[in-house]
Amino acid sequence: MTPSTPTKPSILAREDVARSNLFAIERLELRFSNGAERTFERLKGRGRPAVMIVAMPDPEHVLLIREYAAGFDEYALTLPKGLVDPGEDIISAGNRELMEECGMGARRIEPLVELSLAPNYMNHRMQVLLATDLYAKRLPGDEPEPLLVETHAIESLPALLAREDFHEARAIAALYIARDTLRAEREADTWW
Repeated sequence: MTPSTPTKPSILAREDVARSNLFAIERLELRFSNGAERTFERLKGRGRPAVMIVAMPDPEHVLLIREYAAGFDEYALTLPKGLVDPGEDIISAGNRELMEECGMGARRIEPLVELSLAPNYMNHRMQVLLATDLYAKRLPGDEPEPLLVETHAIESLPALLAREDFHEARAIAALYIARDTLRAEREADTWW
């Protein structure tokens, strides 16, 4: 038996209650199909897509960057990522971000998955891309300081998870998805 799809709640009212350069906080007054009414608040993004890149310099390794994470007031290890500029597609944006943040370009980039983070509170989606056949190429970026680039074995995810500086959920999910995709391609003998 397939469960029925619930009816989306009706939006009775919506109002921006705060705004910054990055996002707005929107208050929603909702009525659910059973008559219950609730107030929800959510972060509204600017509507620009974003990309996260799993960059593989060889079949066993991935590039990670160390950057300042203002939310935690500490440096964190993560994957290169950024917003898609107007007029750019996700592949071009991914290659540009890779050049800006890692000093590498990719001859092959393919979409892996789309991820969201805290969908009850924000409407932001991230396109995860797999980049291979890398070459040296640096573009100036918008980071306030140079990013440190580290190379890690993609099969060493448990060791990465044991580190205090590697905790971004989207990066963790992206690496597991990339690892499993690469394993499946190797088994089918279509990789590299």
